[in-house]
Amino acid sequence: MRHGFSGRRLNRTRSHRKAMLRAMACALIQYEKINTTLPKAKELRPFVEKLVTMCRVDNINTRRRAVAILQRKDIVNKIFDVISKRFANRNGGYIRIMRNGFRYGDDAPMAVIEFVERDMASGAVERSQDKSASL
Repeated sequence: MRHGFSGRRLNRTRSHRKAMLRAMACALIQYEKINTTLPKAKELRPFVEKLVTMCRVDNINTRRRAVAILQRKDIVNKIFDVISKRFANRNGGYIRIMRNGFRYGDDAPMAVIEFVERDMASGAVERSQDKSASL
C-alpha cells in the first residue's frame, strides 16, 4: 500500500525526476508554452506555481533560492523581471494545462502547458518537450 505518498513517480528515480522537473520548468519559463505528456504536465504545474509565488517577492534571499532550484541565472532573471511582475495581482493559478490528443508512437496522452497571461509579442516560441514526437 502506498498511503501517504504524494506525487507521481513517472517511472524515474528521485534525482532523475528532480532534474526533469527543473529542466521542464526552465523550458516553460523561457518559452512560456511547452508540449509534454499529461502526467508530466500535472506534476510540473505545482512546481512552477510555487516558484512564481516565491519570486513575487524580489530580494536577495528569494533570488538565491530560485537559482538553487533552477540553476540558470538567465531563467531566474526572466521569472523575477517579467513573469512575477505579470502575476503581481493574481493569487495563484498561473498555469493552464490543455489536453492535446495522444502521441502517435505509444498513445500517451499529450498536453500543452502554458502561462495563463502569456505575452504573445514577447517572442515566446513554442517548443516541443518530447523529442520522439518530432521524429
